[in-house]
Amino acid sequence: MIVDSHCHLDDKCFDEDRDEVLSRAREAGVGLLLAIGTGDGPPQLDAAIRLADRHEWIYATVGVHPHDARKATEETFERLADACSHPKVLAVGEIGLDYHYDNSPREVQREVFVRQMQIAREAGKPIVIHTRDAWDDTAGLLQSHWPSGEAGGIMHCFSGDASQAARSLELGFHISFAGMLTFARADALRQAAAEAPLDRLLLETDAPYLTPAPFRKIRRNEPRYVVETARKLAEIKSVPLEEISAVTTHNFLRLFDLPAPT
Repeated sequence: MIVDSHCHLDDKCFDEDRDEVLSRAREAGVGLLLAIGTGDGPPQLDAAIRLADRHEWIYATVGVHPHDARKATEETFERLADACSHPKVLAVGEIGLDYHYDNSPREVQREVFVRQMQIAREAGKPIVIHTRDAWDDTAGLLQSHWPSGEAGGIMHCFSGDASQAARSLELGFHISFAGMLTFARADALRQAAAEAPLDRLLLETDAPYLTPAPFRKIRRNEPRYVVETARKLAEIKSVPLEEISAVTTHNFLRLFDLPAPT
């Protein structure tokens, strides 16, 4: 069994064949899936919950993506706190900072990021981090507002180097690798994966984005392709694919205090 720890199944590109996508994932060995619930931003907060409610093997997150931080209101935060009590909601995310696109003002991004960390801490939930071109500010805010003794979380779609991976581990996070690990020019990322301990690693697709090799020509990524990232990680770690699948699944279950699926 393998886990896709981050995918956007509510994306409109799946509207015509979502059930078939899920069937293909199951056939590929995906036994658990974490659907990310940022959707199109506030006021929508239940996109992933609605999906998780229909499938026993799918869990959900809730959160405001940094792109949508400008849309957040007090009502958003109240609804987010309420959603954290849903039995299928495992984490708050993806949250963080994105200075690449700057779809929301940076100061607003930081304020919304901190507010969501507070909500997650009060709910006892891990957090799922998005950071792009904002590493120093992300790490600094985590240091100040998310001590390593908290509920932990995931550095989603990790794209940094070995030093940033080490810093993420010091902050108490698991590191999740997506299809970028298979990209030709991702040597620094592969080095980070080589140095990171197995017991803190996760796998994801970030579907429908970042389709891994050898399927890069396929525009839409989907959960079944998490196997290709697992295959590359096994190669980097010089261990069998079965071991990578088992270890990353165990890490996911441990992080979210879940029983092994039957």
